Amino acid sequence: MTRHRSSAPESTERLRKYRPDIQGLRAVAIMMVVSMHCGILDIHGGVDVSFVLSGFLIGSQLLAEIDRTGKVSLTKFWARRFRRLAPGMTVVILVTAVLAWVYASPLRFRDTMEDGFASSLSVMNWRLVETGTDYFANDGTQSPYQHFWSLGIEEQFYLAAPIVLLVTAWLSRKIFRNRALVGLFLMTVVAGSLYLSVTQTKSNQPLAYFGTQARIWELTVGILLALGAPLLSRMNRGFAASVSWLGLATTIGTALLITPETPLPGYAVAGPVLGATMIIAGGCAAPTFGVERLLDNPVLNSVANVSYGWYLWHWPILILWPDITGHDLTYSDRFRVASLSLILAYAMYHIVEFRFRNNAQLVARPWKGVFAGGTAVTGTAGAAAFAMTILPLNLAGSAGAASSETVGYSNTDSVRSAVLQKELSGAAQGTLAKSPDDKTHYGCIDNTDVETFKMRDNCVIGDPQGATTMVVIGDSHAWQWGDAFNEIGQKLDAKVITMAKGGCSPEVYSIKNPELNREYSECDSWRESAFEQIKDLKPDVIVVTNRVRQEATEAGAEKAFQAFQDSGARIVYLTDTPQPGRNVPDCLATHTDDIPACNPTQDQAIEFPAFRAMEQKVAKRHGAEIIDTLPVFCADNVCPTVIGDQIVYFDSSHITAGYAKSLVPFLQPTFRKVLAG
Repeated sequence: MTRHRSSAPESTERLRKYRPDIQGLRAVAIMMVVSMHCGILDIHGGVDVSFVLSGFLIGSQLLAEIDRTGKVSLTKFWARRFRRLAPGMTVVILVTAVLAWVYASPLRFRDTMEDGFASSLSVMNWRLVETGTDYFANDGTQSPYQHFWSLGIEEQFYLAAPIVLLVTAWLSRKIFRNRALVGLFLMTVVAGSLYLSVTQTKSNQPLAYFGTQARIWELTVGILLALGAPLLSRMNRGFAASVSWLGLATTIGTALLITPETPLPGYAVAGPVLGATMIIAGGCAAPTFGVERLLDNPVLNSVANVSYGWYLWHWPILILWPDITGHDLTYSDRFRVASLSLILAYAMYHIVEFRFRNNAQLVARPWKGVFAGGTAVTGTAGAAAFAMTILPLNLAGSAGAASSETVGYSNTDSVRSAVLQKELSGAAQGTLAKSPDDKTHYGCIDNTDVETFKMRDNCVIGDPQGATTMVVIGDSHAWQWGDAFNEIGQKLDAKVITMAKGGCSPEVYSIKNPELNREYSECDSWRESAFEQIKDLKPDVIVVTNRVRQEATEAGAEKAFQAFQDSGARIVYLTDTPQPGRNVPDCLATHTDDIPACNPTQDQAIEFPAFRAMEQKVAKRHGAEIIDTLPVFCADNVCPTVIGDQIVYFDSSHITAGYAKSLVPFLQPTFRKVLAG
């Protein structure tokens, strides 16, 4: 850290401008990413390895320039970045937009273009933080631009790194006459960012996964390696070779140990980062028998050259593949996606990337490179913004065709008729345009991080001055009934209090929350506080309804229903609604003349029937009135997604407010009887 490279001749000889081992490691990293995303091999950490590589390569360039000239040419640096990144990014963003327009759900096009806009401006990672995206969700909601989160972090790093390094190096030279301050600053960044990665993974996983603050330590480790490269190059070559081989084993081994249940990024990504660090560090000494012997080959070198393009192409093709082909991904499809995206990467490299990167005019005049890159970014963002203003719905009806009088459920015959329905009516097409936002307008629901139920105004619906009190308790499958219970309460002179928390069953058993990737402790404390609130309220009726989960236990159901019975209230158990398993509005928007393609069978839609039966048995044991919802959702082993003119679900799981309201005549007699009792 304290010596100029020119003062160490042997080290200078070992420090090579071109590193075959790094080129090979770049290929390994992209193969890890594509294999994991495509579901070919469950191996994580490829992006983390890429972050370390980027930090080392950019840090080496900047530190060498500071050594040589005492400054950094920001124009030249940013021009190189623009020439390297902007052409491929522009092509993929625009082509993906066209594919999404042609093949994907028109209902989702605006959101997709908002993602494309954020990606073009290198802020996709923060958009994903804002929306609370689960990166590993497999519910059809992933954006074809979602993978731009890591490019956003890198590009934010490229914007700040030269300025921060130059200022820190200048201060270090003035104060210490060496690079000590640079090293201390970088180590502080690594420690602080790693701390945020670990702590925020526990409290806010999307913020930790996508946030620059929790990822910058991985890039900074690479800069630290570049700073220490002269010292690392003096290692004994035999020892350096051992370090590099151990690094490869660490990278692959720890990447394979990460499972879908591992909280990410947290501490888990430290394994692949450490492994990449060891490979790069060992290679600084140019050992004869290091891991370079394996990584330096024509195949990996070729893959590394197109790694950027492969990363850009594989994800949108993977996400749009079911829409393009008309069927869900098979295992062989996953290989086809990986192969096709690799072919596109090679084509883009030779036709677009190579030409811009080596364009004589852009190289000779850096300001032209910055201008060209800025124009490409601005043009892409402008195209995405323009696309956002277009209403892409190409349906026979219109949003105006829907009205408050749209017919939904009328009787069980209407469900049987819906099973046979082939095409969307004009009114149903109008309803479809609004269905993604047709969520309940009444009742309250607590987010996952809320630990205690607190009574508030929007939790009271129905008739706030009603003579009787009903409590509706459960998760989002209780909240979804809000419009129906509001109307029932008004008609039956009942105050209805909603107690709902996302993903939290009112039955007393432990739940693992997939968003938090850990035990849902907030549910346990929230449930306990809700039970205490029920004791104080002394309601006349308690309505229990929730999504059936595989963690359910009879003991947990028994404990909950005993508590409800002890409150003195009458109990109503509303059985869970079916799960269509796919985003219904998206499916219907692309199958307006083939509704059956979107209708799941009853066997597919009814989750965990054994647990469902168990909960119903326990509820009966405690005197609950049972309302079986199955007849109003399914008939003849089919659960139609359109009944009457109403779209039944607004996503892959929850019923629309419109359909819930149409079920008031079905629900009301039971509640009239129970309240009268």
